[in-house]
Amino acid sequence: MTLTKSLSLLAAGLVSGAAHAEMLWQDNSLTLLHGNDYRVDYSLDTDDASRDVVTFEHASGHSWGDLFMFADYLTSDAGSTELYTEISPRLSLGKLSGRELSWGPVKDVLLVSTLELGNMDDPDHLTATGSHFSNKLAGVGFDLAVPGFNYVQANLYHRDNDDKADNEQLTLVWALPFALGEQEFLYDGFIDWTSASTDAHPSMNFASQLKWDVGAQWGKPKALYAGIEYVHWNDKFGIKDGSYGIDTNERNVNLLLKYHF
Repeated sequence: MTLTKSLSLLAAGLVSGAAHAEMLWQDNSLTLLHGNDYRVDYSLDTDDASRDVVTFEHASGHSWGDLFMFADYLTSDAGSTELYTEISPRLSLGKLSGRELSWGPVKDVLLVSTLELGNMDDPDHLTATGSHFSNKLAGVGFDLAVPGFNYVQANLYHRDNDDKADNEQLTLVWALPFALGEQEFLYDGFIDWTSASTDAHPSMNFASQLKWDVGAQWGKPKALYAGIEYVHWNDKFGIKDGSYGIDTNERNVNLLLKYHF
């Protein structure tokens, strides 16, 4: 199935579902991050390894599927800025057809898409994305039943990149709650693997957050979290490590504060 046809089906499903759409749940959050080991400076002449990030996230479940979106605003000590947004609706074939599409560990099959919007400082044209871009992804996804996890998702996309060669992407997403004594924690994150293309190296981004439920201490569970985010990113932005004489393998620990509302 071509990307254009996949996006057309997704759009048609959203329009059809909107006529009798029902929001089943939603969650919004703001996150503050600070880290000192970011890689790929926005210019060869600067050192902006220390960055602050403000992230808004929205997740919701609907009668037609689900929606996840986020916006990151990054600032560096060197004065660089970046605004990056992803909007990811997924159409549930099980919900739209009214049929059970589960087998084995698979709970549902979905048509998935993502729109990536980026605006960053890139004076030396280092990134494989370009400094201003709108990439379109479409493919198929699976909701998986894994004991102990709130959710596990696997999404396979074809990437229609704005000003670079197209490629493929596999994304895994999970959330695992657990307790140590009377304290509640949440370990969640994602893995993005993108294939090579004619102008980009394959890349793997493993980012996860380990969070303590601070709000539970005063009777507001799942409202306020504190913890760390660890990013293990090989060949960041599709730039092969060592290109331009820079290190593109990021190993970055961020301090984290997250508020849900």
